[in-house]
Amino acid sequence: MTSNSPPQPGWYPDHADPRLLRWWDGRAWTPNTRPAERPHDANPFELDVEYGHDPARVQAQVAKGTRGRGGGLAGGGTLFTEPILVVNQRAKLIEMANEFGVFDQHGRQLGAVVQVGQSTLKKMVRFFSNYDQFLTHKFEVRDANHSTVLKVTRPAKVFKSRFLVTRADESPIGEIIQENVFGKIRFAFSVNGQKIGGIFAENWRAWNFSIRDHHDSEVARVTKTFGGFLKAAFTTADNYVVEIHRPLPEPLASMVVASALTIDTALKQDDRN
Repeated sequence: MTSNSPPQPGWYPDHADPRLLRWWDGRAWTPNTRPAERPHDANPFELDVEYGHDPARVQAQVAKGTRGRGGGLAGGGTLFTEPILVVNQRAKLIEMANEFGVFDQHGRQLGAVVQVGQSTLKKMVRFFSNYDQFLTHKFEVRDANHSTVLKVTRPAKVFKSRFLVTRADESPIGEIIQENVFGKIRFAFSVNGQKIGGIFAENWRAWNFSIRDHHDSEVARVTKTFGGFLKAAFTTADNYVVEIHRPLPEPLASMVVASALTIDTALKQDDRN
């Protein structure tokens, strides 16, 4: 930045890595980055309500979602080693595919979740009707280097959702299975036919969730947070804080990372009330 009048704060191409955008705070480059949108990901019919993310807003989400418990816990800087994950849906006026940014408690982007395999026909169905909620949904969980680390597939459904969680090479990890439709929603984590834990809604509106292991001990929590007035007024985009109480073994760790996405697709994206 050599001009007499520095640019306004915002996201600019990263000089070291063209795949990233880096946040300029008006005086200096910060450590905060986000993936640059790739041309094949862009859809000319999708209109963003907001661009980029504000690390301060992410930190405020953490404070509210954890009721002050977050902020002091150290993490390893990856999707699988951070004690707190913030999952924010990209807000669009017209949405053809779901996209989520995943951040740590300080607002640094750790990765993203991107809906893939949306054919032109599926996009038309989504644009003109609500029938898309019954069709197959496929997602890729990507790390900060844009590498796919998990794949989550929800096969076509009528009432209850089921999710297949696999590694990047599509070798199976387990399933997340919705157990009921009415009342406090429950999901089971199933690996090779054995239940290793689950997700339990704490109220009938399914805003907050407790994630438990096979001993029924809570290992994580998922809390839906307010995304802001623009998101609430013009979009269906949702934000979540995932609080992981302790390091978890596989395959439970991968199931927990996939949980916020499972909740949004199964309950929020299907909600047409």
